[in-house]
Amino acid sequence: MSITVTQLRKFKEQGRKFAALTAYDASFARLMDEAGIEVLLVGDSLGMVVQGQESTVPVTMDHMVYHTQLVRRGAAHALVMADMPFLSYATPEQALRNAGRLMQEGGAQMVKLECTSDDVAIVRHLTRHGVPVCVHLGLLPQTVYKLGGYKVQGRGEEAADAMVRDAQAFEQAGADVLLLESIPRSLGATITRSLGIPVIGIGAGPECDGQVLVAYDMLGITPGKRPKFSKDFLAAAGSVPAALAAYAAAVKDGSFPAPEHCFE
Repeated sequence: MSITVTQLRKFKEQGRKFAALTAYDASFARLMDEAGIEVLLVGDSLGMVVQGQESTVPVTMDHMVYHTQLVRRGAAHALVMADMPFLSYATPEQALRNAGRLMQEGGAQMVKLECTSDDVAIVRHLTRHGVPVCVHLGLLPQTVYKLGGYKVQGRGEEAADAMVRDAQAFEQAGADVLLLESIPRSLGATITRSLGIPVIGIGAGPECDGQVLVAYDMLGITPGKRPKFSKDFLAAAGSVPAALAAYAAAVKDGSFPAPEHCFE
């Protein structure tokens, strides 16, 4: 069965959890697909884990199109989602042009944008032109320099209420999926319950409809300290295919993320 946007919505309606991972090439995409990972995110995280950059900011549209092509070749069933890189969607027109490149040249089936409340018009413009969109809220890695580091977002009543309103506004604008990064578990649960579209979490608690991790983090090969919300699945599994299968199973049975992977 090929995974579609409609299928992800059915998963939410059925209360069925689904798994996502970042992918950057055909070989890993094939292994993830075979392990039952439903969504492959061609993340601009490739700037850090593949290119060795200090952030995602240097990643270009050409980079994203190239890696999306590779992943799509390895994905037989999973839905392929691609990040819109830094400053590639400053206006609705630019966003549509670049989303078109990711879909037409790269083969992406959905694009993901790191959004603030100012971006509702951009999302509406894309969805009106038939572009499936995932909106990314919470910690936004592309703006890490402005944020002053990788910090938990949405803490405090005012910030939490604002994020709930933003999530609902983006759903009304036509977003197909929401991704929440590094927010309190309770806020992730509130937003997930308040929306009809699927919600994917990364450091947003187990109540989200799906979970995503950077593949290199969950395989224990990212240098330096692993994020709190991640887990090394390779250590116990012993092989990459077994680690991918263990991750998929843990997401779907609700055992991952555990309390130690969540923010309060």
